[in-house]
Amino acid sequence: MTIIINQKISSAPSIGKGFGQHKSLMFVVLCISFLLLDTDPAIATTVNSKFKTEHNILSMQHRSLVIDDILEKRVKQLLPGLMRQANVDMWILISREYNEDPILKTFLPATWMGARRRTILVFTDTEKEGISAQAIARYDVGTIFKEAWDKEKQPDQMQALLELIKARNPNRIAINQSADYELADGLVATERDLLFSYLPSQYRERIVSAEPLAVSWLETRIKEEVELLNEMVALTKVIIKQGFSNEVIRPRKTTVGDLVWWFRDRVSQLGLQTWFHPSIRLQRKYKKLGVSEDPNLIILPGDFLHVDFGISYLRLNTDIQQHAYVLKAEETTAPKFLQDALKQGNQLQDILVENFVVGRSGNEILSRTREQALLAGIKPMIYSHPIGYYGHASGTTIGKWDSQFGVAGEGDRALHQDTAYAIELNVEVASLEWQKDIMIMLEENAIFRRDKVSYLAPRQTELILINYK
Repeated sequence: MTIIINQKISSAPSIGKGFGQHKSLMFVVLCISFLLLDTDPAIATTVNSKFKTEHNILSMQHRSLVIDDILEKRVKQLLPGLMRQANVDMWILISREYNEDPILKTFLPATWMGARRRTILVFTDTEKEGISAQAIARYDVGTIFKEAWDKEKQPDQMQALLELIKARNPNRIAINQSADYELADGLVATERDLLFSYLPSQYRERIVSAEPLAVSWLETRIKEEVELLNEMVALTKVIIKQGFSNEVIRPRKTTVGDLVWWFRDRVSQLGLQTWFHPSIRLQRKYKKLGVSEDPNLIILPGDFLHVDFGISYLRLNTDIQQHAYVLKAEETTAPKFLQDALKQGNQLQDILVENFVVGRSGNEILSRTREQALLAGIKPMIYSHPIGYYGHASGTTIGKWDSQFGVAGEGDRALHQDTAYAIELNVEVASLEWQKDIMIMLEENAIFRRDKVSYLAPRQTELILINYK
């Protein structure tokens, strides 16, 4: 059944403290069941799976508890296996304040906004005792990294690092340098040169790229993160449906730019952030107008709208694209050719996710999907990417909009279990009614585990309808 949004939407509540002093891992989002009276029941089920009444986003204090709890679980549950899989005995991360390594930032406690002076974090696989974590600092860094520098005894911080290296005597020392993944290339030249100036040749020869380890750390999700992402994606879609409603859009008055900035303001009101500036694209019958992002365009009845929007919360990110149609006065549903075009987009999604197989490279998934889509009469473009700590995260990359025949490096990485993706793609569908191609641009967030792709919230299969008003 087509989703029609034609009810007045209540304003969002103020940001509060969430759940008082409850300190267990709880992930609360503003998924308000009364907010959208016509919302998809499947999404409403996801939204209210834990909370039957209205709840606020967690307070900053309680967000910090969640962030630190997840970080500790990730270090304990993931890191030992990832280091051994990558054959790394020691992993060294070095950053100076305001110039942080993107991966080092993921290891900082919630109360740290960035590195302090020069921050040096070291993981060592001690085999018998497991993974140890030290900070070459005069204090612990959170609960994970124990202080490993007595400045009174050793004034030189880098010399203190060298003493730890000598004491542990690792065979393979990983540093964050990578030609293929910018997020795994966070050790700046100055810090690398400084490190090498202290290392004797016997240790310099043991330096390896941390790329396999670093990318695995970024792309792998634990159970608690998947549960949190389920709620975050549902919330993202609730916000989209509010934006694509008559509370926000007044046909013949509201502009594309008005709608874009509504999304920015809405997220700010909720105490959240966006990791990229939202975009609204408009398609219309007239030939002279293709897919336009002109902020001055006034939204009219009969317009076909698209949004690209994501939120950041608890160090994770979402990235969603959906479509809506503005009904004309005499219409009660979207034209059939637009509904059929959306179905082609869904069909391409089905083909793509069926090609997710452990060990298969992103380039192979891309090639197989394109071949099957073309045989099915679909005109595909695929540019799907990992998502997690960063919106455009590191991991197995499946095409880019300007690289439809493979992506060197990122596309060569094999697919792994427990990884999250933005299933991002588009199809061009010929339209006799509009005498031009219709662009269907979709993006859904999903988790790949147990050899299966599962959407983190029900995907869009029907157009959102905005009443003529």
